[in-house]
Amino acid sequence: MNSGHQEAGTATATATEVVLPGLVEPDGLVVSSRPLPVAGAGQALVRVEASGISFAEQQMRRGRYPGQPAFPFVPGYDLIGEVTAVGPGVEHSLVGTRVAALTKTGGWASHAVLSADTLVPVPEGLGAVEAETVVVNGLTAWGLLHRKAKVRRGQTVLVHGANGGVGTVLVQLARHAGVRVIGAASPRHHDALRALGVEPVDYADLDALVARVRELAPGGVDAVFDNIGGATLKASWKLLAPKGTLVSYAIASAASGTEALVPQFIALLARLALWSALSNRGRSASFYDVWSGKHLRPAHFRAVLHQDLGTVLGLLADGVLTAEVGARFPLTEIAAAMKLAESHTVRGKVVLIP
Repeated sequence: MNSGHQEAGTATATATEVVLPGLVEPDGLVVSSRPLPVAGAGQALVRVEASGISFAEQQMRRGRYPGQPAFPFVPGYDLIGEVTAVGPGVEHSLVGTRVAALTKTGGWASHAVLSADTLVPVPEGLGAVEAETVVVNGLTAWGLLHRKAKVRRGQTVLVHGANGGVGTVLVQLARHAGVRVIGAASPRHHDALRALGVEPVDYADLDALVARVRELAPGGVDAVFDNIGGATLKASWKLLAPKGTLVSYAIASAASGTEALVPQFIALLARLALWSALSNRGRSASFYDVWSGKHLRPAHFRAVLHQDLGTVLGLLADGVLTAEVGARFPLTEIAAAMKLAESHTVRGKVVLIP
């Protein structure tokens, strides 16, 4: 192991970053500069090539995301970039490697210092923007399907938000696994979903959605992946077949509210646990988050991160998955990018390029 290698000629260099100063509208996000960070022991300096906007950052802007840092801070849940320097204890051979990273915060920058053992190599020939679409989205989708619901070939699933960042990866992974997919989305996205092998249903009228899903799957669906919450969550539970699985992974119905999100999240967990406990048809309900167990079992978390993200990136490189890029923006145009992402009118992920 080496004693550390820092990027040559960077003593006076600077990094660009987007700072969330407090409870502000998208126009209040601040683009600023600071001295280029230095990798410490066990760390790597990554020159960011692409980051993205997810539901998490949209809630952080409102101060409503559980566990977010105190203001001010740099958002950015994930990134793709190239390692340009390493700190003590890290093999110098990592320099020059394109990697994917799950960051939770700090991704909206030109450079980031990260723990080297959490960086996942990106396959040769895969573009940074395309790879970015499957970092947190791909990890979430893979975990929902294979770690929580444990879907099997021939089953039928319902995916809410099938046109979103997670949804577009989720439906592709499900189809690759031989699973029939019913996808809820706005009619303007239905043709694109059909092209992915999905049977689309309109999400706007919940009663009509329930009736249509029952027509398509009279015996119920084997799994529902719900990112909406509220009344949609209740309907999702009722649509399950015996021994079916409901997996919640967000509360989008609360996105535009002003109430604190943590109490709503606690109430969601309690409801899911109660449904599972009282079910007499073998059905189950749970919540999934890619960070589950990180602090309790860090070694296991790193192993899962490498295994699952490596698999999803490999499927993208092999052409099994198609990168769904909703839009690309320079990092300096973060306000416009955030507004578009929060409009929920695009299919796929809005990507930032430093």
